Amino acid sequence: MEQACAKQDSVCNLVAVFENSRASFTSGVEQLDPASPGAWLDSFYSAPGTALGHGLPWTTTPDVGDHHTQSAGGRSPGAAPGPHSFEDQPHSPEHQLPLSPEPWEAPPAGEALTSEFRPVSRTYLNSLKNKLSSGAWRKSCQPGASPGPETQEPEEKRVVQELLETEQAYVARLHLLDQVFFQELLREASRSKAFPEDVVKLIFSNISSIYRFHAQFFLPELQRRVDDWTATPRIGDVIQKLAPFLKMYSEYVKNFERAAELLATWMDKSQPFQEVVTRIQRSEASGSLTLQHHMLEPVQRIPRYELLLKEYVQKLPAQAPDLEDAQRALDMIFSAAQHSNAAIAEMERLQGLWDVYQRLGLEDDIVDPSNTLLREGPVLKISFRRSDPMERYLVLFNNMLLYCVPRVLQVGAQFQVRTRIDVAGMKVRELTDAEFPHSFLVSGKQRTLELQARSREEMVSWIQACQAAIDQVEKRSETFKAAVQGPQGDTQEPKPQAEELGLRAPQWVRDKMVTMCMRCQEPFNALTRRRHHCRACGYVVCAKCSDYRAELKYDGNRPNRVCLTCYTFLTGNLLPDSKEDKRRGILEKETSAGPDQSVVCSFLQLMGDKSIRSIPRSWCVIPRDDPLVLYVYAAPQDMKAHTSIPLLGYQVTSGPQGDPRVFQLQQSGQQYTFKAESVELQGRWVRAIKRAASGWTPEGPDEEDMSD
Repeated sequence: MEQACAKQDSVCNLVAVFENSRASFTSGVEQLDPASPGAWLDSFYSAPGTALGHGLPWTTTPDVGDHHTQSAGGRSPGAAPGPHSFEDQPHSPEHQLPLSPEPWEAPPAGEALTSEFRPVSRTYLNSLKNKLSSGAWRKSCQPGASPGPETQEPEEKRVVQELLETEQAYVARLHLLDQVFFQELLREASRSKAFPEDVVKLIFSNISSIYRFHAQFFLPELQRRVDDWTATPRIGDVIQKLAPFLKMYSEYVKNFERAAELLATWMDKSQPFQEVVTRIQRSEASGSLTLQHHMLEPVQRIPRYELLLKEYVQKLPAQAPDLEDAQRALDMIFSAAQHSNAAIAEMERLQGLWDVYQRLGLEDDIVDPSNTLLREGPVLKISFRRSDPMERYLVLFNNMLLYCVPRVLQVGAQFQVRTRIDVAGMKVRELTDAEFPHSFLVSGKQRTLELQARSREEMVSWIQACQAAIDQVEKRSETFKAAVQGPQGDTQEPKPQAEELGLRAPQWVRDKMVTMCMRCQEPFNALTRRRHHCRACGYVVCAKCSDYRAELKYDGNRPNRVCLTCYTFLTGNLLPDSKEDKRRGILEKETSAGPDQSVVCSFLQLMGDKSIRSIPRSWCVIPRDDPLVLYVYAAPQDMKAHTSIPLLGYQVTSGPQGDPRVFQLQQSGQQYTFKAESVELQGRWVRAIKRAASGWTPEGPDEEDMSD
């Protein structure tokens, strides 16, 4: 029993000593001269005999007698935590004040000078706004004990008091950054020449301006207003006056990631640089935190102002005289926060741009810091010769689309830029291709690409991104034209060109889509009549029909292989030995591959007719401009059908094979047997042929579409 009483008395004595120390520190602060900027800071670090009062480790000789009585937590072993004990608070940057002096000039013998630097990622920096808006940081900033019933204060006064306390701790950290880390590194750079002074200045950016603003202006004004709270219970006017200066944080925030990279580089590169930083980080003044953690505090500070001021406005009574000024001050703080967020966004944009440029090989005609990255990702390129698509990579900027191929040896750059397509003049649209679903067409002045996405959502996303870039470029172009023409300029819209032949890259027709020359209708073969592409119109033509050269504007006016028709159009020259166009045959009708040009069209297999050459699959079309005739083509893009069947009077029946996909056409001993790819497609063909056999013709484009 006696031991328990003695232990209780010992605890009470310790609590009393702590309360006396806190009162001594508080009275010392209250006696400061408000007209002396920064005076509170000197007293804050030099008040003797208190839990917080001790000399700064870089200016005052430590008290050896106190060193062995204090643990790392800042109190004697076995002492009970007081109402304002730092033991109850986490290691917050705003409360990690030096608790026991430990000279950083001479670290303990045998202890290696190692850096505890851990880089803060850009993802963490980007998430600061979300983390701070949750209010979780407030738990580490509030005092350890709430005032008792006898010292109840208005809620808005407690918020202001919290703002003052966190500002005092924040200025102490700014002092550590500017007057200790910054100045010590500058002195070491000047003395040893081991690292350049410009590197130190780049790392700390404008931290000196931020420190002077808070220590000489913001904190003294806030302290005076809190001391005179009874007579002037308001802070809105003070924050309104000083809030515009908070925009200086944008420069610091924008430079933060570069500063972190420089710090990491020189910590590994320079031993004297590492020794200075490590010495200060080991001091009690640094609070067991690294230099980079201290550098992060200015990035977090403005969002904390916004949260505290928002709470202050909420706590104010409806008739409070400071309500209007506080709301205006909150708007100004919000504007400063947006300014910092914009700086973070700009920094991330430049970093993302740099990452893309590195993966593309840093080509001179591509690298431009004014570009904006809109979208990037893998796609499949539909080849006009190969049957299987190829892996490619697209990078869309605000002014160009880069078509890239993966490098075989990915040393340095991962991709090689194959084609650059300007957004100005570019067109994009979805393709209806049953063989390649989720495909879309990108047509530019330099090249036209048929691309395939992995899903419909991805295809729609690419089309929307490209169209948004096109619309933005056209909008700027229209604004520029309006500014140049003025109010008296020509207001008539330019007429669209009827022909863009040679001005932009054409869409090439795939080889397997035709079986004959699209100009002379002669069938292709592997030996004597091979396939070629006209660089002006994209048609598949034979060597005889493409033995001409013409300058194409989209290819820098270089001569390219073109067909006779395009050569005549581009040059205006008529060959003297050219023959007159022969009369068009009954089968020479261009295929109507699109649903808007045909009543129905799809692939069908023509079976069991010896008079027709054996073709595994034929492209069959009932065109809208000739709706009573069925044309059978060897390929969808052929210029001449190999069979035409007048449908008037034909009977349509199911096939004898018992396959629901088969149907027959019969009339006067003539019979054709077709097989569709699905039962649903067979039903559409049967309905369409029955209508044509009865003499029905579509009256307009809005008629029922039965195309595949």
